[in-house]
Amino acid sequence: MADVKVIPPREKTPVTLRVAAYCRVSSDSADQKHSYAAQIRKYTEEIGGHDGWKLVDIYADEAVTGTRMDKREDFNRMMSDCRKGRIDKILVKSVSRFARNTKDCLATLRELMSLGVTVYFEKENLNTETLTTELMVSVSGALAQQESISIGQNQRQSYKRRMERGEFITCKAPYGYRLKDGKNLEICTEEAAVIRMIFARYLAGTSTEDIAGELTAMGLRTRDGKEQWNVFSIAYILRNEKYIGDTLCQKTLATDSFPFVKKRNEGEKDQYYVNVTHPAIISQDDFERANRLLQRRSAAKGKAKQYPLSKIIYCGQCGSIFSRKETKSGYVTWACRTHNYHAQDCSMGRIPEAEIYAAFARMYNKLKRHEDIILKPALAQLRDLNDALQRGNPAMLAVNRAIAEESERSYKVNALRAKGLLDAAACSAKLLDIEAKLTELRRERRRLLKNEDIEEVVDTLRQTADLIHSGPERLERFDEVLFADLVEKITAESTTRLRFRLYGGIELTEVCREVRR
Repeated sequence: MADVKVIPPREKTPVTLRVAAYCRVSSDSADQKHSYAAQIRKYTEEIGGHDGWKLVDIYADEAVTGTRMDKREDFNRMMSDCRKGRIDKILVKSVSRFARNTKDCLATLRELMSLGVTVYFEKENLNTETLTTELMVSVSGALAQQESISIGQNQRQSYKRRMERGEFITCKAPYGYRLKDGKNLEICTEEAAVIRMIFARYLAGTSTEDIAGELTAMGLRTRDGKEQWNVFSIAYILRNEKYIGDTLCQKTLATDSFPFVKKRNEGEKDQYYVNVTHPAIISQDDFERANRLLQRRSAAKGKAKQYPLSKIIYCGQCGSIFSRKETKSGYVTWACRTHNYHAQDCSMGRIPEAEIYAAFARMYNKLKRHEDIILKPALAQLRDLNDALQRGNPAMLAVNRAIAEESERSYKVNALRAKGLLDAAACSAKLLDIEAKLTELRRERRRLLKNEDIEEVVDTLRQTADLIHSGPERLERFDEVLFADLVEKITAESTTRLRFRLYGGIELTEVCREVRR
């Protein structure tokens, strides 16, 4: 009889599932802040206490609307982590918390399924592991989308009724004003002086391009906090009836079909012109003269021509952008706008366009010859740094938990005050302390999120390296397409030194050989 040895079956090693949760609340009301905190706490405890589950992160957004996915910071961070293979399963309270746009919802779910990531919606009891789930999600998503459309329509109707009564001015104050009590405009003295200067300079014959250059050189910020002014922002100011104290309502409109798109009202819907809705900055006469001049210049000028170096070269002394000048003989130079306007404020002279083109060609040829010394080591270092940052980030999880705890404290303090168990003075002191901590925690979360930008820089630098590697062995003349693909910015350190900043952050300095002033 043969000698038979029995080999017992091996026990399967339990697979650890990497689980994340996504939370979202749609406004800043106290109840929903409590809901936000409760969701983070709930999922942290649920995932942490589940056998075979490992908590990856709690992704949480506080947003005004769910109809646009591109504005949800943590949602996009979660999707990025899924693409990197860090998540196996996602828990969500409901479909409406995940997306209110059926098209985006299904597209996201399909992508997650292709990545091997499943999603469980608690309210609907839906799991994307089930083959028939997608159809059910489509129905639920469509209902959530219709709800969002209904909310948007109600809001637009409310605005329309206020416009008809002459009660609606704006949702956002234009440059020169501040929004008071959420609906009334009051003059901002410092910015109003800039508005008056813009009108005065334009009526004196200065172009919108030169005015934009002057404001940029002065270091003034636009309404949106940007450093760079442009001809469009100046023209918008000159045409804006707000500066004579009147209001034209419904200049723009949102499309009726989903997804909502904001566009200029070209007569599709009624507009409402209301006189004397707020204090004026500019006189009616100056406003009308400026607009007549705008119309004449627009008719005469037509569309401005763009050149390869337009909005690319900046002065290394004053920071102003360079503008193009061409003589009758065809000799082209670029010069600092501040220097053009008032040479005593900036000594930067003119640089011949041909020399800038030649400097780019020399810079490219050097980079091509030495790409193994310059580009590859830089790319390798960035990749190593990115890998180090991506090896788990417990700090983010700790910050999210701390935010949840402080939000919960805020809710409890308000609840005690409502019940009369905490006097107003003590309540205010506690809430101020909580708000200060929340501000600091959110700042820390934003700082941690910035680490994600490194991956984008790595991708951009890799694309630059690929362009150099696949580009011509030697550049004999200026290549406009290659220039546009490689160069993000040029800083003129002097009339003989140009610093080229390539996409991906690499900066190289090249010397100009010829300068004419």
